[in-house]
Amino acid sequence: MQAKIVTLPGDGIGPEIVAEAVRVLRAVADRWGHAFTFEEALMGGCAIDATGNPLPDETLAACERADAVLLGAVGGPQWSDPTAPVRPEQGLLRLRRHFDLFANLRPVKAYPALAHYTPIRADLLDGVDILFVRELTSGIYFGERKEQGDGDDAWDTMYYSVPQVERVARVAFQAARQRRGKVASVDKANVLAAMRLWRRTVNRVAADYPDVTLEHVLVDACAMYLIREPARFDVVLAGNMFGDILSDEASVLAGSLGMLPSASLGTGTFGVYEPIHGSAPDIAGKGIANPTATILSAAMLLRHSLGLDQEARAVERAVEAALAEGARTADIAPSPDQALSTSAFTDRVLDHLA
Repeated sequence: MQAKIVTLPGDGIGPEIVAEAVRVLRAVADRWGHAFTFEEALMGGCAIDATGNPLPDETLAACERADAVLLGAVGGPQWSDPTAPVRPEQGLLRLRRHFDLFANLRPVKAYPALAHYTPIRADLLDGVDILFVRELTSGIYFGERKEQGDGDDAWDTMYYSVPQVERVARVAFQAARQRRGKVASVDKANVLAAMRLWRRTVNRVAADYPDVTLEHVLVDACAMYLIREPARFDVVLAGNMFGDILSDEASVLAGSLGMLPSASLGTGTFGVYEPIHGSAPDIAGKGIANPTATILSAAMLLRHSLGLDQEARAVERAVEAALAEGARTADIAPSPDQALSTSAFTDRVLDHLA
């Protein structure tokens, strides 16, 4: 297979972790006889510094020519003023909207080898394997808003339409058919009108999937169940803000935020793949960042955009094998002297991939 992949390393640790994921993708191409080409482009704070735009037109054009995009992370203290007219996260929002990437897949898996690194009792982690399906291009992040500088009021609108809810719900139900056949739809229908529309629409979609069990869970209850009974969940369907917050909460189940990948998908095969963590400027340039989430994002790229499921599974098994034999970066190491560098951890993954 031939494929063009655009990389957007971004800011902070982004360049370091993207470089490791590219190493893995090149190894996959060598082993299975594929031809992957890579093009790097600017996005985020570094793009603001270079061009004044967090997502330059040249970067967007490169993404349009690509089969998939691998993203690192954006942001940092020098661009952190929330009142600034131009901010790194604006590039992310524009990228998602431009390609109509409405479904964000965030898998959360508890690894037995890392059970003692989480604040959750080990017995509660047994069997935890959750797929969050987060609506990504509407909701409160994209609704009408009023900003008035230092004024006395401001507001943001949680907006959803029936078609927007229908299409992301179908992604969740179809995913559940390939898993354990359960969807938990998260809302706040007891308070919010937009969430009552959400629940009505999800119920209508559920009628087309009689083989999938649906439950509705209020967002505050879901936040509790993720800690108290995480293994009860299979596919969790949520709106933009709720899905963002809950999947970050669930990162503790995997032992570190550095473990969790994501895929942002639309109606076709094109997707944007990125770790769910931030740019971690405090450790940037030290060679100690955990590349696992980005490597697993690359596995999702292989599966969802390139249709290479065998190769994706091989990457995922290689990561699990490296963890099982004790490979650890600083965030999941029992002591500093047992921590591997970013590149050394990837070496262990590549050993198992080979």
